[in-house]
Amino acid sequence: MGIRAIADQILELTVFASFTRIGYAARRRMFGWEDPTPGALAGRAALVTGPTSGLGRATTDELAALGARVILVGRSEERLTEVRNALRARHGADRFPMIVADMRSLTSVRAAVAEILASEPRLDVIVDNAGAIFPQRSMGPDGIESTFATLVVGPFVLVSGLLPLLRVAEAARVVAVTSGGMYTQRLDLEDLQSSEEPYSGARAYARAKRAQVALVREWARRLPASGITFNAMHPGWADTPGLADQIPGFYRLMRPLLRTPEQGVDTLVWLTSAHEASASSGGLFLDRRTRPFDRVPATRLKAADRRRLWKAVVDLSGVPDPAPDG
Repeated sequence: MGIRAIADQILELTVFASFTRIGYAARRRMFGWEDPTPGALAGRAALVTGPTSGLGRATTDELAALGARVILVGRSEERLTEVRNALRARHGADRFPMIVADMRSLTSVRAAVAEILASEPRLDVIVDNAGAIFPQRSMGPDGIESTFATLVVGPFVLVSGLLPLLRVAEAARVVAVTSGGMYTQRLDLEDLQSSEEPYSGARAYARAKRAQVALVREWARRLPASGITFNAMHPGWADTPGLADQIPGFYRLMRPLLRTPEQGVDTLVWLTSAHEASASSGGLFLDRRTRPFDRVPATRLKAADRRRLWKAVVDLSGVPDPAPDG
């Protein structure tokens, strides 16, 4: 193992330095990262959920700058329109279609899938970014707990429905945006919807993110020869409105060291555009390198657990299994 790899591992073990802008700057220097090739996504179509603020907005800006046709999927037509108009003004092109959809509602997601299938000949990239922390336990329109519906079941229906467009593209890529909070939580397969203990929005969010990453591994395992890569990425601790609203004390304390949204999505953009990134599937990335799925042994999901999770999500989604095991 080289000196740079050892230094990277030591940095990763610190967590604090790794997740802040310190880790980003150190790794960029150590590994001599190159910026994406201009026009790397020209002629390609990318879909981004939650594109109106924070990491989603930064992702949208970066993919658009690389020449992609970016499909904007979000809940608010007004905010989507603002983003679309800003992108049109900046890039002088009309390649930013809007799809109004609420990931918490499976009916809404299915309608979005139908609209995209009817309008797009292919899809090269899906960025699963939409998320929310709900302060109190609530149920979505389909009777699924809101956090689990938004972060897990809705995106599963979206990706399942758009597989035909991903298969048309050459080297299509699906990237899920996760959170460091998932490292702290064990996923209870008997209580995926947070009904059997006092509810905590932050805990439900972290557990849903753990489920999201487990499903990324299952997608990659079940579709190894599909030409589609499935990966998750952790942005580190980035300065976003969501962080400021949901964890204000942490935000105030850490703000001088938080990553910019652009630094947070650097690895995401690399996963969607770099040629070398297409060789990896089923990984969890931070700063362009694969990272462990678990930091605490008690939180680890075994292969059988991931298969159980997959089946539970298929049952909740109401769609046929898009990738039956075996």
